[in-house]
Amino acid sequence: MIYPKIPLAQSIIEICQAKGVHDIVISPGSRNAPLTIGFTNNPKFNCYSIADERCAAFFALGIAQQTRKPVAVVCTSGSALLNYYPALAEAFYSQIPFIVISADRPSDKIDIGDGQTIRQENVFINHSLYNANLTETASVANDVFINEAINVAIARKGPVHINVPFEEPLYETTNKLSVDFNITGLNISHRLVDVDDIIAYTTLWNYSNNILILVGECAPNAIEQEWLEKLAALPSVVVMTEATSNLHHPSFISNIDTLITPFTNADFLKLQPRILITFGGMIVSKRVKAFLRKYKPRHHWHIDEHRAYDTFGILTKHFQVEPNQFFKQFLPFIKKKESNYKDIFTVIQDKRKIKHAEYLSDVPFSDLKAFESILQGLPKEIQLQISNSSAIRYAQLFDIDKSIEVFCNRGTSGIDGSTSTAIGAAIGSRKPTVLITGDVGFLYDSNALWNNYIPKDFKIILINNGGGGIFRILPGHKEDETFNTYFETSHCLTAEHLAKMYLFDYAAVSDEASLKKGLQKLYKQNKKPMILEVFTPTRENNKLLLNYFKALV
Repeated sequence: MIYPKIPLAQSIIEICQAKGVHDIVISPGSRNAPLTIGFTNNPKFNCYSIADERCAAFFALGIAQQTRKPVAVVCTSGSALLNYYPALAEAFYSQIPFIVISADRPSDKIDIGDGQTIRQENVFINHSLYNANLTETASVANDVFINEAINVAIARKGPVHINVPFEEPLYETTNKLSVDFNITGLNISHRLVDVDDIIAYTTLWNYSNNILILVGECAPNAIEQEWLEKLAALPSVVVMTEATSNLHHPSFISNIDTLITPFTNADFLKLQPRILITFGGMIVSKRVKAFLRKYKPRHHWHIDEHRAYDTFGILTKHFQVEPNQFFKQFLPFIKKKESNYKDIFTVIQDKRKIKHAEYLSDVPFSDLKAFESILQGLPKEIQLQISNSSAIRYAQLFDIDKSIEVFCNRGTSGIDGSTSTAIGAAIGSRKPTVLITGDVGFLYDSNALWNNYIPKDFKIILINNGGGGIFRILPGHKEDETFNTYFETSHCLTAEHLAKMYLFDYAAVSDEASLKKGLQKLYKQNKKPMILEVFTPTRENNKLLLNYFKALV
């Protein structure tokens, strides 16, 4: 086997292999040559070459999102490293294991005017869980730092940074290892709920008539069905989920905005929960956040091994356990209390469903109507990736088949890497993958298509409404040049030539009939990746969406 001659590079590669870090995304460069040589010549690693560092990082994030194992990104020195930051921040807030390994110049080359040098040490300190700043020579101390970085990424589910200075020559190789590297063990302990807490908080639960459970982003099958059934059987408990929750039960409320947007102040007061229980990642719905911030519950418990955000300004208890462990210990002590809390929500939800169907049956072609057709027509057993901004919010208004796994980068809610993440996720999951994205997000991340690993059955549904349509439904919208240029970023671009350049199949549709035919074509062929571009009316979408919410009353 061929190894880099530099001992420090050998140590990093061997420790990564020993700790099960097998997926390596490499951004081409010179200073990282020792790492590139070592990783690519070792058959234990799955190596990918992605030229654009921002796309590379989101591609790696997508793999890690699916495998739940750390993926390493490797880059050269200088500004290349900074392009990893958006994906690293997403990993931080989405709790995804992620390892940045950056090649650096020796310390005496920094800030003297040498080429391709910046201050790389601790550059991600605000959003990384651990920063290993190595010295040039292999040493026990360096091995400790490398081990600790990888251990933290795995145990605490987040990003870490390993900064590695290399001096030239960089390309020399050897056929023998010259290091005796050290491996430190990984100790992951699964916490339990304290007995005193079980007694105190189950008592509080059993005295409460109105308990709301709000579920954020969760991996598919993260919660055991036994606990879902028991929660569903409690009249005093209402469970609200989102598309990204990947939890399904007939009694759960999945279209939160459809339900609560028409509420009056009297409705909010009547349905204000006494106890709010949350688990999972970030919440998409702005309306439910506004509801719970204004009509605060008396108690807010969050269940998560690592973090608890005070999203609603009333956090009273952080249970530092996995949700399954919490319900395993709690639910045996929960009594079925007589309450009409769930019944009230059920009656409202049934009425909303009728109004929803009535409005959609008569609405002209638009973003709203397009999402109805797209989500109803999805094949079963696929992975659905959804971009941020309008796309995920429209998706929240519709039911999605429970066999479909749904993902969205909601950690930072940025539009910058949705396509790259989706491609990486398709590779990580090995499932047929569909990405639904908007035009601005797609164009922003168009270098994602500069990628040699896109599966042949990967599909993109691109909603092109000529700009950032979400800004039209936000307060302060005015139809003038400033809004069109600087907020909506109006444009006349399409994906047709990008599709041709990157060897994607392509079709364009602009009405309901052509959309249905386009969807049939999209799912029929799997010989090459495809983009279906859906053109909708720029100036009508916001009006039709606002009228939708008014029609629900």
